[in-house]
Amino acid sequence: MPYKERLEKRKFDETRKIEAKVGVIPNADGSSYFKIGNTWAYAAVYGPRNLHPKFLQDPSKGILRCNYNMMPFSSSGERVRPGGSRRSKEISLVTEKALLPVLDLNEYPNSVVDVFIELPQTEAGSRCAGICAASMALADAGLTMKDLVCAVSVGRVDDKLLVDLDYSEESYENGPVADIPIAIMPNSNKITLLQMDGLVSKDELKNLLEMGKKVCKDIYEIQKKALKDKYKREAK
Repeated sequence: MPYKERLEKRKFDETRKIEAKVGVIPNADGSSYFKIGNTWAYAAVYGPRNLHPKFLQDPSKGILRCNYNMMPFSSSGERVRPGGSRRSKEISLVTEKALLPVLDLNEYPNSVVDVFIELPQTEAGSRCAGICAASMALADAGLTMKDLVCAVSVGRVDDKLLVDLDYSEESYENGPVADIPIAIMPNSNKITLLQMDGLVSKDELKNLLEMGKKVCKDIYEIQKKALKDKYKREAK
């Protein structure tokens, strides 16, 4: 059967419900959580701090390290094996690449900023949720940033173009599926992450990028509000 209607009666350009908060882990230098639908991402930032062993240090600037981890039994699909995996290493790397363009680490030579992203529950869009959470946590840590980073998945299910695919859409079997995670710097509209699993035409990709950028502007407002709300709480 052709794909005609989304779960929860969502519009094709509508995300699942989003919640965000910063300052959720007391002992971290910066922290946040970002929830989109049934996907939860917690991020904790530690640093800048001295990098050891010393041979890894860069005397001209600090470095960023990201660690992405899905907890066992967090997935809507198969059980996630505890510990590192090729997938978690790949997502850790693309998360670093997505966040680096907004950071100025020149003030922290020989130092490291560590970002730990934990996902206790996932139902698609986990790398995008992790990037959104990590961006807020870095801002909460007081690091110099030229912008936040907002991320969302866009894609194609059958002949429909969608924003924020859920698990049922990613695993749709009655037609072609393409999943495209993107991350942008909302103030400049520059893309810091673009991946694709599946096939779309050139025109479809253009349309999906415009849909994703529009949604990322909305996510940006949610991220900013979460950061402002923390300082309102502290001012009371």
